[in-house]
Amino acid sequence: MITLKSEREIEGMRESGKILAGVHLGLRDMIKPGISAYSIEEFANDYIVSHGAVPSEKGFEGYKYATCVDVNDEVAHGTPRKDLILKEGDLVKVDMTVSYKGYQSDSCWSYAVGSVSQETSDLMEVTKKSLYLGIAQSIEGNRLGDIGYAIQHYTEDEHGYGDVRELCGHGIQPTMHEQPDVLHYGEPGKGLRLKNGMTITIEPMINEGTWEIVDRSLDDPNDDWIYYASADGSWSAQYEHTLAITEDGPKILTSQDAAEDAKYMKWAQEYLKEHKQTK
Repeated sequence: MITLKSEREIEGMRESGKILAGVHLGLRDMIKPGISAYSIEEFANDYIVSHGAVPSEKGFEGYKYATCVDVNDEVAHGTPRKDLILKEGDLVKVDMTVSYKGYQSDSCWSYAVGSVSQETSDLMEVTKKSLYLGIAQSIEGNRLGDIGYAIQHYTEDEHGYGDVRELCGHGIQPTMHEQPDVLHYGEPGKGLRLKNGMTITIEPMINEGTWEIVDRSLDDPNDDWIYYASADGSWSAQYEHTLAITEDGPKILTSQDAAEDAKYMKWAQEYLKEHKQTK
């Protein structure tokens, strides 16, 4: 079931999103060569709890942590391992969900560890831009296929990357995973119509190579957790925001920097207009 949120509920989600964004802002300074993935987990968990919120992922379907931490070719759902030490040139993705006074927010961000290659920098920038293309299509009256097509066309057709199919965005609130599924590929004008009050996540996972992913297990006989990596070993980037569909256009509820959002949204709107993807 898809529920339409009131202004009060959207504002509650925005307050939750501010806490989540604060974690990501802190990680910008913290992530550097030599730290462990578990250090990211400790920082995020402590920040969330100290701000009166709850890490929603902890305990969900048996998951033990506040964060998912994925490095290089790892795509999603990786655990914050103590023996996973970040090194110069790595690409790390940190995903988390926060509940504050019952209001949910969800966001993932990609981080360069020290200085990264031009190829990695390009992958990160294209992936981030694809997120904002999806957000720019998240307007009342559009359809889910408009979001997916914008992301897929830009990442695959224009840049030759792999747009992961098996994992997707989703509705959010009152739980962290609600209907509808928000695919990052599709056909324009197809799929569920977007309505004022819907709250969703958009979270493209873009691989340098194939869009296909494979299961990967931990090297731990006491933990059978499964996560995902690119099928060909190519590196993967991901960016995610929680947003609301409103009469005044999409509202980002997990914003880290309003000026940065405005810059990318302006680019996305100009791109969509130039490529005739707007109505």
